[in-house]
Amino acid sequence: LEASRMPPRFKNLDGSLPHPLANVFRWAVSDKLAGRRRQSPATYEMRRVEPDPAVLAVPPPPGEGARLTWLGHASWLVQLDGVSLLIDPVLGDTIPGFIRRNGAPGVATRALPPITASLVSHNHFDHLDLPTLRQVGAPIVGGVGLTRYFARARLTVTELDWWASTRVGPVTVHFVPAQHWSRRGVSDANETLWGGFVVEGSSARVYHTGDTAYFEGFREIGRRFPALDAALLPIGAYDPEWFMSKQHMNPEDAVRAFEDLGARNFLAMHWGTFKLTDEPLDEPPQRLDAEWKRRGLPPGPKHVLALGESLHVRQG
Repeated sequence: LEASRMPPRFKNLDGSLPHPLANVFRWAVSDKLAGRRRQSPATYEMRRVEPDPAVLAVPPPPGEGARLTWLGHASWLVQLDGVSLLIDPVLGDTIPGFIRRNGAPGVATRALPPITASLVSHNHFDHLDLPTLRQVGAPIVGGVGLTRYFARARLTVTELDWWASTRVGPVTVHFVPAQHWSRRGVSDANETLWGGFVVEGSSARVYHTGDTAYFEGFREIGRRFPALDAALLPIGAYDPEWFMSKQHMNPEDAVRAFEDLGARNFLAMHWGTFKLTDEPLDEPPQRLDAEWKRRGLPPGPKHVLALGESLHVRQG
């Protein structure tokens, strides 16, 4: 009976987990004391574009594609079919661990248009930020187990398993697998499900990976959702590779994932905003450029947006 009451312990599609606590100690303590970690500045002057509030106030109507606005890190404002969605909105000055934000959000919380729903990929603090989500006040869509974090804030939550879907107005939101893990406290490892989102409207289909390492699941996501108009792909938080490669992609991995997905546009994210790992904050887009050229890919589909910058995509 007691065993039946235990919360589920989720695993990746291949059965793996990165065993983060032992690795965190080695990286944060042993390697630091031994001088094995790469040193780099915690700040970098990010490009930014001041968005027009009057434009953001009006989402594209049905048939007019989607507007994608980068807010920093993995945070996006996704607008389509008259609906405004936030994905992994983290818009405060810091995240736990005394990690300060590098550069103001692309759009401040108070300047956001009315939000229909906030999509939360998993429970890590740099993706699930309770102060931001409380301020926004919109219903939540996320993986199985996330409801517990929003009870006090009285925010409604729709929990989804991998490959499950829900409707947000006229838009369909699909929850898809990722290669990652979850933990928010001492004893809740992998008790909530992590993943990514495919947001599907009348004339645009957008994929946000959440946090993920490279994995074979990208091919399956591309097969189930062909002709993705945009893939929002992480390119930062990868150094040291022995630790991070099981949970995050480097720029080269992200290009490989883009090709597996068969998407029309690559939009870079998860870089430059929080100094989470050892690489310089400005290194990820440089490595992305180098890998793109090495593969001989056409430059048009690759987008490294400035903070607050928007890209309009639609079905080709």
